[in-house]
Amino acid sequence: MPQTPSSNMPVLDNFWMPFTANRQFKSAPRLLAGAEGMYYTDIDGKKVMDGTAGLWCVNAGHGRKRITDAVERQLRTLDFAPTFQMGHPVAFDFAAKLGTMSPGGPSAQLDRVFFTGSGSESVDTALKIAIAYQRAIGQGTRTRIIGREKGYHGVGFGGISVGGLVNNRRVFPQIPADHMRHTLDLDRNAFSKGLPANGIELAEDLERLVQLHGAETIAAVIVEPMSGSAGVILPPKGYLERIRAISEKHGILLIFDEVITGFGRLGTPFATDYFGVVPDLVTTAKGITNGAIPMGAVFASRKVHDGLMTGPENAIELFHGYTYSGHPVASAAGIATMEIYEEEGLLTRAAGLAETWQEALHSLKGLPHVADIRNLGLVGAVELTSRDGAPGTRAYDVFVDCFRNGLLIRVTGDIIALSPPLIIEKEEIATIVSILGDALKRAA
Repeated sequence: MPQTPSSNMPVLDNFWMPFTANRQFKSAPRLLAGAEGMYYTDIDGKKVMDGTAGLWCVNAGHGRKRITDAVERQLRTLDFAPTFQMGHPVAFDFAAKLGTMSPGGPSAQLDRVFFTGSGSESVDTALKIAIAYQRAIGQGTRTRIIGREKGYHGVGFGGISVGGLVNNRRVFPQIPADHMRHTLDLDRNAFSKGLPANGIELAEDLERLVQLHGAETIAAVIVEPMSGSAGVILPPKGYLERIRAISEKHGILLIFDEVITGFGRLGTPFATDYFGVVPDLVTTAKGITNGAIPMGAVFASRKVHDGLMTGPENAIELFHGYTYSGHPVASAAGIATMEIYEEEGLLTRAAGLAETWQEALHSLKGLPHVADIRNLGLVGAVELTSRDGAPGTRAYDVFVDCFRNGLLIRVTGDIIALSPPLIIEKEEIATIVSILGDALKRAA
């Protein structure tokens, strides 16, 4: 059904949009002009429920005055200051705040924080830290990184190299990396509620790659505890524990990419806490500022951090950084965000809604073309069978239908992904499932 052009439509030609079929979008654009709480407002004033927390990032809901006020104060006080051989108090304050709530709690000692500008930058930073650490401890032959099929680790050259999404990789050169198999197994695990029961043996891929390449060549292994961008792919029970055991056995650093799972998405502050598996490095972004200002952070263990604090005191320990590492305005937004998370209990709120969320999503089982439903915490996916010769079109039609009827979802191929703000109420969960269910029926 063609859309009537809005009188509020801006000129669309100049903006080359990311991860978008530009010609398709600009022929029938969907534009958001405002947001508050659980809802966006489109350019014509229609309310659209946010079923994706923006892009997995607006965990505390939209339009938080506390964050706005913090950003305004910081802009008036200190808009920018460098952090190369200089500093400003706000970045140190934010790092100290994050240190008190770091992944795994105090015993994990993942409380050394390197600031970045995005999740992609966090991943490339973690990879460089891992390789630099191995060299610093006399393991300079360890330069290879192990990733996983269907993994998504941003779009830097390091991230696409360890990632496992073919469209992100096929055109671009990459750094030395190899890949374990993914854990999606619809034949054995379709319609699992929570973690799937089958697939722990896939962790042995790491052992196999050690035998192929030699442990002395491998610096680190990076995995998403829960793969988000590939369509909510969950680890089988015991899988992450086994990955940790193998990596420790061979002196390989373990990196958890928590850009999506960090800051309350699974009902714990981090997936590290949910699974009780402690890595050596954790990448974050998105929810770190509630999406208000771009920022990311890598949490490093004291072991890794201190391993690089060697040599003359006037020597730079890690030749790496970004102009906007620890940006004062982003740091102020981050501090305000953490205060909201703590005061409103948002880092653990998903745990109390997880069962309601799970039952609501799985009520869609049996609708036409629904091949699988997956959930964990406040994350869910509905996988559809593809149309012959036209993969991805069925889910895209559902996406457009939902938007027209007041719900924003995300699609990856024929997988529908959901990750609402953590402030969601049970009635709003029911609304999401109702709108999605109706769209699925129409798409049939």
